[in-house]
Amino acid sequence: MNLNRVIIIGNVTADPEVRTTPSGQQVANFSVATNRIWNDARSGERQQKAEFHNVVAWRRLAEIAGQYLTKGSLVMIEGRIETRNWEDASSGQRRYRTEIIAENMQLGPRSGGSSSGKAPENAVNKSVSGTSKEEDIPTINADTPSDPDDEIDVKDIPF
Repeated sequence: MNLNRVIIIGNVTADPEVRTTPSGQQVANFSVATNRIWNDARSGERQQKAEFHNVVAWRRLAEIAGQYLTKGSLVMIEGRIETRNWEDASSGQRRYRTEIIAENMQLGPRSGGSSSGKAPENAVNKSVSGTSKEEDIPTINADTPSDPDDEIDVKDIPF
């Protein structure tokens, strides 16, 4: 059995770029940053690494992404990984780009106060680590032994 399924939860790194294809379909391109946090085995210091994922959304998902996602927005993307390749016209070299083709999208909490769908200029910007001044989003550290008292309750997940 084969399975090509990915789920990421992270912050949008720039406002989505929405275009319309010659056939009339909308397509949105944007990037989502996710973090991995761990404690270094040697020094015991907390380490953090960001990964950036290229996301492509089509049709209605592209329209929703363009309307509601802004830089810093928290979003969950579910989809499949696809690598496309092309020949660079200027250098003649083969180029590759790995993308997540969005099949489902769930928006995170909104900053409130905006009827246009876009976040207001003075909205709280969420950092790449997924926290904001308004709320803290729980993080699960895979390197720490679990304590039954520290379990995250499903009701505490913000989406």
